[in-house]
Amino acid sequence: MKDLGGQVAYWDTVGAGKNFTHPVEFDWLAEVRRDARVLDYGCGYGRVMGELSDRGFSDVSGVDVSAALVERGRALRPDLGFAVLESPPASARPAASFDVIVVFAVLTCVPDDEAQRNLVAELTRILAPGGLLYVSDVLLQDDERNRERYAAHAQESGGPYGVFATGDGAVCRHHDIGHLHALLSDLDLVEERRIDVPTMNGNRCRAVQLLARKR
Repeated sequence: MKDLGGQVAYWDTVGAGKNFTHPVEFDWLAEVRRDARVLDYGCGYGRVMGELSDRGFSDVSGVDVSAALVERGRALRPDLGFAVLESPPASARPAASFDVIVVFAVLTCVPDDEAQRNLVAELTRILAPGGLLYVSDVLLQDDERNRERYAAHAQESGGPYGVFATGDGAVCRHHDIGHLHALLSDLDLVEERRIDVPTMNGNRCRAVQLLARKR
């Protein structure tokens, strides 16, 4: 269950009914042409895609590992283009295919360091030079409940600190900000902001959004 595709069974069942909440900072995209090629990688049911389309972006597509979430998205927004990722993290798109890629609460679903690096490498490959990678993800939490489950999972699995299992069957990861900066070190960081968001299970958490540009 290390990589993005390792939890498909969860996202095709329990996860298919979840609602996602990370907000889009549209000021960060104010100078992006509305005909820019935009990809929502890990699009779920297309919430962010819909917001982008409603703000005038005309070339928006999305991919996700979950056929059930993609089906939900197609029912909600038949005007948008969804596809299932068959061999994640590979997207089956040529290099430099997109001007903007959004990756919202995706790294949290990829517990393993190497799998995360492979994912970011694929996103960098399909991002055009000068293009923007917009990441929104969850930071390490400092409350007792989370510290205990981080420690328990690390002791049990030997995996990175910050990984934990949810009560309904997902394995997720919360991140040290230095780790996220390192993942994006081949890109130029443009913007960063801290936010609070509800998790998919209704708990409040600290998160971060990062906007990076391909060199």
